[in-house]
Amino acid sequence: SRSARNGVRMTDVETRVERFAQRLESALGANLASLMLYGSAARDQYVAGRSDINLLMIVRDASTSALHLAAATLAEWTRKGETAPLIFSDEEWRASADVFPLEIEDMRDAHRVLRGRDPLDGLATDRDQLREQLEREVRGKLLHLRTEYAAAAGHPRVLEQLMQNASSTFLVFFRAILRLKGAAPPRDGVALVRETAKATGLNAAPFEWALESRSGRRRGALKPFDPVAAQYMDGVEQLARIVNAL
Repeated sequence: SRSARNGVRMTDVETRVERFAQRLESALGANLASLMLYGSAARDQYVAGRSDINLLMIVRDASTSALHLAAATLAEWTRKGETAPLIFSDEEWRASADVFPLEIEDMRDAHRVLRGRDPLDGLATDRDQLREQLEREVRGKLLHLRTEYAAAAGHPRVLEQLMQNASSTFLVFFRAILRLKGAAPPRDGVALVRETAKATGLNAAPFEWALESRSGRRRGALKPFDPVAAQYMDGVEQLARIVNAL
């Protein structure tokens, strides 16, 4: 059996996902080309209350009238607090490799096909496009976090939440960096941070702190204008320079 994560067994997540897949398949029939689980649940790293159940849904016909058949199923899923799946038409998905290479390669790293074909088979991404998107995303995240940090720096609980919430995004970035360097990213978050630090010289400590806090392993509270948070922001700036130099 799969390990428990923060009080929720992975088998419980799988049961919810399978029920949703059954209802979606019943509603859409042959129009459902693929349904795929990706992200933390596909890595068996789902954390209750913090992680999303990430799903990719590909349909042959994505018109509004065709999707009306799935409206009740999707509404029930989101009413329960789950994240709505990403919905692509077949044509849109095949044309997305140059737009979303970062997300596609992260999906390829850990996914589980629930219905239909594997949407990643035969879908190739370009290294230069991946690096460009990565830099764009990192710089956008830096600007966003800098604004939030300026407002939250004197409020420890808000500051800690800010660092926790950003953790999953940085794990995506770290996996992309290691792929660009020709290395296989570890699945464990802390191991991933440390391998990225070894490969790039990034200061791993504040990112490890955020991961430990997010998982409940870190008990020490932040202080107003805590140096750990300042190091975290310095690390994000360093990350932007690292990606620019790749």
